[in-house]
Amino acid sequence: MQSNSTSFLFRNIFTKTFRYQSQTNKPYTYRCVLLRHGESEWNSSNRFTGWTDVGLSEIGKIEAHDAGLALKEKDFHFDIIYTSMLKRTIDTYKILAESMGCSHLPVIKTWRLNERHYGALQGFNKSETAQRLGHEQVKIWRRCYDVRPPALNDDDPRHPRNDPKYQNLPKDVLPAAECLKDTVIRVLPFWYDYIATSMLEGKNPLVILHGHSTRAIIKHLNKISDNDIIEVRVPTGIPLVYEFDENLKPIRSYYLADDAEVKRRIARTSLAPKQEMTVNN
Repeated sequence: MQSNSTSFLFRNIFTKTFRYQSQTNKPYTYRCVLLRHGESEWNSSNRFTGWTDVGLSEIGKIEAHDAGLALKEKDFHFDIIYTSMLKRTIDTYKILAESMGCSHLPVIKTWRLNERHYGALQGFNKSETAQRLGHEQVKIWRRCYDVRPPALNDDDPRHPRNDPKYQNLPKDVLPAAECLKDTVIRVLPFWYDYIATSMLEGKNPLVILHGHSTRAIIKHLNKISDNDIIEVRVPTGIPLVYEFDENLKPIRSYYLADDAEVKRRIARTSLAPKQEMTVNN
């Protein structure tokens, strides 16, 4: 029922805005920028983070600042900002906004853009967990599209049911653990109802989110298979630009950094660096 109503909303807003958007002389009709937050404190210590509300590392703060400068240098302008409920995305925007001079923009925060919930793994060091429970088992939990890690009990303080930030949400939507498939299902309604809608209304959105929630959108936009998406990695703090035609079909996507810098940041936040897929096209 929700997907039907989303499609109805999508079609009707598109109909109302098509004439305005088709008058542009740009090589694309719509544009959106996705940005994984700067490196977090737990990225730097190689811990499973998920919905744990940790701050940015010092490197992460620099990455956020530099992302703003890169966007400013390329003359990007935004009308609306979307972030998750977690402060590493919120703080990334605050720092970026200072370097861009856009602190006045409206910000919408949503749990739907939160990172994948890592369940009972949250807080543990990734390498130590792999040594303790087995590298293959941890690899399955981390990389399989539809396999969840062990779930939290309802009374666990790490469960979002016990976090005041989510007290206004129905308890049955708050995860005890998620796989990437769950994250895709959670993120896409917000993509259609808010982010895509804002583009169809003529706005330029900046979306600041997390590694897995970014991958959820990349999977959808680039039509990446369930098997291939597990090899896609997203660097911290580098803007990912998507350009769309009048039907919101992606024309191209690219990072505002050279390939060497993209690979360097991916390697820094990967447990076991390997041949990685990127989404430049």
